[in-house]
Amino acid sequence: MKLYRLETVSWQDSQLLYHALPRVNREGVILCSPATTYVCIGYFQDAEQEVDVPFCRENDIPVFRREVGGGAVYLDGAQLFWQLVIHKNNPLVPAGKDAFYRKFLQPPIEAYRALGIPAEYKPVNDIIANNRKVSGTGVGEIEDYIIFVGNLIVDFNYEMMTRVLNVPDEKFRDKVYKTLHENLSTIKREIEDVPPTDELWTLMADKFAELLGPMEVVTTVDAEWRAKTDEMAARFLNDEWLLRSRPQRPGHQVKIRDGVEIRHKMHKAPGGLIRATAQVKEGVITHVEFSGDFFFYPAEQLENLEAALAGVPVGKVEQTVARFYEEHNIESPGVTPADFVQVLA
Repeated sequence: MKLYRLETVSWQDSQLLYHALPRVNREGVILCSPATTYVCIGYFQDAEQEVDVPFCRENDIPVFRREVGGGAVYLDGAQLFWQLVIHKNNPLVPAGKDAFYRKFLQPPIEAYRALGIPAEYKPVNDIIANNRKVSGTGVGEIEDYIIFVGNLIVDFNYEMMTRVLNVPDEKFRDKVYKTLHENLSTIKREIEDVPPTDELWTLMADKFAELLGPMEVVTTVDAEWRAKTDEMAARFLNDEWLLRSRPQRPGHQVKIRDGVEIRHKMHKAPGGLIRATAQVKEGVITHVEFSGDFFFYPAEQLENLEAALAGVPVGKVEQTVARFYEEHNIESPGVTPADFVQVLA
């Protein structure tokens, strides 16, 4: 396995490189940060529901949908990214996502501790210190590889993070800001003397090497990787991907009449927020779409779960989802079949 110490890269590369690496059949740890700011949303999120897209475009702030779950976040060069790409069959990979999180969060946890910050693991996939979150992380699967991404947050623009979110009014925005500031911390807030960025890159590299073993350090993107990254750009850097809406299945045009209702509900599970928009006819689900900042593996099975719920009475949602989980070996850390009942009942 190689350690790609790329440091400052374009905002596009800060996302596209880890999407491309598994597609050229390579493992590796990428260390990078974006040269300019942008907003990144989770794989299952609805961009226009989560982010004030017009504001971002008016202010030249790109918005990117990643192939990794989790929530929307404002990103800039004050956040140092670590991006692990590892094959599912690598003997270092433990069974189960919970064990995976616990194991591979150790390098950033140890990096924080080396700085004098008392970081610790908090399920499902958080790193906290002094009861505040100090790293944003997410996991996805691409081809036969697991992608685990996160950051060391040197500093954070709380105001801009709050501004790019799509919220109902300014009073609510103020509440989001206060909650965010109280519950998310940074290296600069936790310690007085922040080491130079170069020392932080070295610290992260050393901590990953302690877990993964010695790695060859590479500081450039080779031709094969660059070609695949450019190919990924053509797919990901457009509105069709960002604002994607799943194609409607035949016969699911919404028409409200007696006995037919549209339900839109939210539920905060331990593993993330779940949103559902469902058409229910006389107590039977005829169409449903899920979105949110939860994690669901394999990701492509979420649409199949939606299809499996069509024709199911609302009272039988939990057993249907439980059966689907068992048949398709679904993992959704912090989210259970009972949580889906909460957004459909």
